[in-house]
Order: sequence, then structure tokens, then C-alpha cells
Amino acid sequence: MAKALRRIVEVAEAVGRALLARRMWLATAESCTAGGVAYAVTQIAGSSRWFDRGFVTYSNAAKRQMLGVSAVDLRLHGAVSEPVARAMARGALVASDAHIAVGITGIAGPGGGTAEKPVGLVCFCWALRRAGELRLRTESRRLAGDRAAVRTDAIVIALDGLLQTLEENSDV
Repeated sequence: MAKALRRIVEVAEAVGRALLARRMWLATAESCTAGGVAYAVTQIAGSSRWFDRGFVTYSNAAKRQMLGVSAVDLRLHGAVSEPVARAMARGALVASDAHIAVGITGIAGPGGGTAEKPVGLVCFCWALRRAGELRLRTESRRLAGDRAAVRTDAIVIALDGLLQTLEENSDV
């Protein structure tokens, strides 16, 4: 766990440097991580120059009300799905001044899993908005371990994905 926590700090610092260099703002839309990404980035001194806001939308009602996730997506795909992670990230951009957002939804456990959606399934979306263009990348991962391990690993993946998205889109 200590190694993962060091990794979180390292990547959060790198994300901050990349955002600051590009004069960009970050927003987070989190469910199973319960604000963990927002907490991690705000541990970095000066993060108020690049972190706009975070949305913790644990319930489906919060996802609909705060991020505009459609009831249809929730009904057809379930809260833990790439379409919902995508809608969460997009909604965070719409409801903020951010240029980049991450949406995270999953089943951290120990209960709540099914054969189709097991404990440890986490869906991510990284959304980048710049000059009127929206770029989205989604990914699902099956993470191992207890509730704390799943959440910690999801935070690391979310931060790594933000950094990767910024590096891959250095032209924006």
C-alpha cells in the first residue's frame, strides 16, 4: 500500500505540472473512489492553480442531478459501465471550467458484485476539451484485493490516465 501511495503523490505532482504548463484545469467525477482523486491532487501545494472541482456522485440520483448522466444509460448499462463513466467525465466538463476530467465508477466490494460485474470492476473515462474539440477515452479494469486496494489502485489508474491523456494530446 505504501508503494501505491507514493505512486499517487508522484503522478499527482506530474499531472499538476503538466496542467500548469498547459494552463489547463482539471475536474473529477468519482463514484467508487469517493473523491480520492480530488483528495490526492489537492495534497499538492499550488493545486488551486489547476484543479477546478470534484464531484462525488455515489448514488444514481447524484450522477443524474450533478453530472447529467441519463436515466437511460443507467438503466441500459448500469452505474458501473463505460457509458456511465463517459457521461460522468463529460458532465464534469459541462458543469465546470475544466479542460480535462476523469470519470470513475466501479464496485470496490466487498459486496455488490455479480457474475457479469464482479467486485473489482472499475470503469474509467478521460475527457479532454480544448478549442471546441472533445476527446474521450474509456477503459475498464478488474482490480484485485480488498476494498481499500481496489480504491487505491483505481486512483493510481485515474491519475496515470490523466497524465497519459495530457501527453498524448500535447497538440491541444
